[in-house]
Amino acid sequence: MNNYNTMPPVLTKAHQTLDKAIDLCYRPQPFQSETKRIEYLLELYDKYTSGLFASNKKSKKKN
Repeated sequence: MNNYNTMPPVLTKAHQTLDKAIDLCYRPQPFQSETKRIEYLLELYDKYTSGLFASNKKSKKKN
């Protein structure tokens, strides 16, 4: 959650401009809310990391 309302207006504007620029790195349309932004980024994280943390179970060989 952005807490820009406690910042000086010039700093708030700078953060909002940066947020928009970063959002464009991920998709062309703006996010409807901070929640939608987080959901989208977590979905990307899940997509890109799926399989990276899976356990590698070794099968036991029978002699």
